[in-house]
Amino acid sequence: MDFMNTEQLKAHLMATDEEFRQLAAQHSEYERRIQEIESHVHVTPADEDEEHRLKKLKLHCKDRMEVILNRYRQQPVA
Repeated sequence: MDFMNTEQLKAHLMATDEEFRQLAAQHSEYERRIQEIESHVHVTPADEDEEHRLKKLKLHCKDRMEVILNRYRQQPVA
């Protein structure tokens, strides 16, 4: 597949790859929850622990998405 850039490839995968779509949704949800915690006026130690946990999960999703992107980038152009 010949994709001009990463954004086009991501758009293609969002439309055609269920795993990528699920990972992107999880990544967005983790980001939303992190932003919610960071918006608190007073962040408790429990909030900090949850934020740290969510950031790890978000990074894990991003890493898995990158593996999928790389798999498509390495396919020979037909």
